[in-house]
Amino acid sequence: MTVSTVGLVVHTQRPPAVGLAHRAAAWLAERGHAAVVPPSDAEALALPAWECDGDKIRTPVAVALSIGGDGTMLRAVDLLAPHEVPVLGVNVGHLGYLTEVEPAEIEEALSRVLAGDYTIDARMTLEVEVAGGEHSGRYVVLNEAVVEKTESGHTIRLAVCINDQFFTTYATDGLIVATPTGSTAYSLSARGPIVSPRHRALLLTPVAPHMLFDRTLVLDELESISLEVIDGRGASLSLDGRNMGRLANGESITCRAGPHNARLVTFGKRDFHQILKTKFGLADR
Repeated sequence: MTVSTVGLVVHTQRPPAVGLAHRAAAWLAERGHAAVVPPSDAEALALPAWECDGDKIRTPVAVALSIGGDGTMLRAVDLLAPHEVPVLGVNVGHLGYLTEVEPAEIEEALSRVLAGDYTIDARMTLEVEVAGGEHSGRYVVLNEAVVEKTESGHTIRLAVCINDQFFTTYATDGLIVATPTGSTAYSLSARGPIVSPRHRALLLTPVAPHMLFDRTLVLDELESISLEVIDGRGASLSLDGRNMGRLANGESITCRAGPHNARLVTFGKRDFHQILKTKFGLADR
């Protein structure tokens, strides 16, 4: 086995995840491998020697270990998708759609990954261009971008363009632009469809719309969706659950398929449809 560098992205607020990170670190060190962690994680884990250089884990990391739940996986994808580093999810907590192995399997999983005994599940990402506000720029997320109201008792008005052509104005509590992977996240709770993560598409799902047109739009991966706030009250923006602040009147986001896939490590043991059955308690017969 060649010497490799492994990234660790950890839910540092969960003691079991912190313990697993130290366990993985010890296992790697005993076998002559190196590890790097983001600066914030290095401090919380008391592993200053393994802090990576800069704000992101970059190549030549062979693989990254996400230790937590789906939220930790989303953070790992945000850090690593642009560098095409594969991510292995270790589930600490509730059943996750994205995590691959359980804590008891971590050493075996590391051994297999470092030996190249795994496959890659490529997932479409979403590129979000934010025009206006303090967080203007481009971001890549795995699940969704959400623009929603900030005041209870009021709707917001969002002008939607598809492929730079005006479509309609939504009066709604919010709009979700999701990937197929994100179809089982917030979009699902807003009655959006469940889409196989192998598919490539953009989903536009309204949240409690105050209009007759209340269906999810499923668009091709080559199309784009723009949402502009046309309400004086403004709206809030979140990307994969991360609050990005307010969008004022006239400010907008544009969403399209991301330039890089999320590369999730799999050993072929977990099946999306079986996870779905378990999540919803569906009967076998």
